[in-house]
Amino acid sequence: MFGALYGDVIGSYYEVHCTKSFDFPFEKDSTFTDDSVLIAAVCKAILNNPCDVKRFVLRKRAMEYAAQYRQYYSYFPSAGYGTMFAKWAKDPQARNGHSYANGSAMRVIPIGYAYKTIEQTLLQAKASCLPSHNNHEAIVGAQSVASAIYMARNGKNKDDIRSYLESKFKYNLSVPLKEIQKVHVFNSRSSYSIPPAIIAFLESTDYESAIRGAISLGGDADTQACIAGGIAEAYYKDIPDHIKRFCDLKIDITIKQVVREFCKIYIKQ
Repeated sequence: MFGALYGDVIGSYYEVHCTKSFDFPFEKDSTFTDDSVLIAAVCKAILNNPCDVKRFVLRKRAMEYAAQYRQYYSYFPSAGYGTMFAKWAKDPQARNGHSYANGSAMRVIPIGYAYKTIEQTLLQAKASCLPSHNNHEAIVGAQSVASAIYMARNGKNKDDIRSYLESKFKYNLSVPLKEIQKVHVFNSRSSYSIPPAIIAFLESTDYESAIRGAISLGGDADTQACIAGGIAEAYYKDIPDHIKRFCDLKIDITIKQVVREFCKIYIKQ
């Protein structure tokens, strides 16, 4: 779980100062963003109601996610949200949004840990999208990330993860990262930004190389590193101490507390 938050922190500087270098320095001005805030919101929604859901009650479950998104937005209103999400979060009467951006995918990391079947993981990921990202492209992106987390934590190898995601979600995950890097730009659209983040994990050799690969795309660095880092932690089950030391003091205690509470229940160290 903290692997996603650390990816967010390290990538935050490079969301603005894009880099194509793999050996970029960790910048002191890095901070947590909306990615970390909304991961905490999903953790809280699961802690409040850990029960499985059926398809016919997805909208009820979506309302529980929505309540936490708005609550955590109110705690951290300046964390760098997208314009559409911020407008939705400020208005408790707003109808569901239809964003196709990658915000649906970065916040589902806890869902990949919390549920015992891939079917429930997919349902919860969809429910988490409905309030603000009720869009097929965004739902596919969220489900792909939650599925990758679920498979990684349950011991599936990278070939299994790649094959499932390519078959289920029709992503092409076989393009080398270096080829993507040549033409990749900042674009938060789900179908554009999520597959390269997953590829950064698939090509990695450890946690740090996953987030470095994602950030060196020169794109939506905080969110892509959040996604790659979340999957990488589930797979490698280890984060270097120097990354923990760099990032921990940059994350608000409110976020850390709820994520730690979630980890005690759902992540066996």
